[in-house]
Amino acid sequence: MHLQILQVYFSDMALCVAVVSKENAPKYVTSLNPEDELQIQYEIHSSIDFVEEKLKTGKKDMRDLYLGLLYSTEDHKIYGYVTNTKVKFFVVIDSSNLLLRDNEIRFMFRKLHTAYTDLMCNPFYIPGDYITSENFNKVARGILTGNS
Repeated sequence: MHLQILQVYFSDMALCVAVVSKENAPKYVTSLNPEDELQIQYEIHSSIDFVEEKLKTGKKDMRDLYLGLLYSTEDHKIYGYVTNTKVKFFVVIDSSNLLLRDNEIRFMFRKLHTAYTDLMCNPFYIPGDYITSENFNKVARGILTGNS
């Protein structure tokens, strides 16, 4: 019985994954629940201000690309990560998920960054276009479902 509860609890690791360009234009958004997607996109858009603020203060060690918890609501926690080229990654977690630790969220971002780097190395991808890569989508969906 306890195993079933844990499987249900960990079946959805994240609610949404998003990539935002250095010009703050969304390049990729995927979520588990399409009904909540508009609200989550609004929260991600609000989180961009927190990213910009953290980058402007200069106190953050820029070798550490992980920004941590950016924004929290009653329902969601938004975590951020920024690349050296100022592309921003966001992962939205359900606020009730208390078992997901900071190092696991860092690992999600590392996998997402690796998939993004692979995408940038693709000669057929035009930088700045909306991300439609099947491989990138597979990694992002794996982060959402915990099947990575």
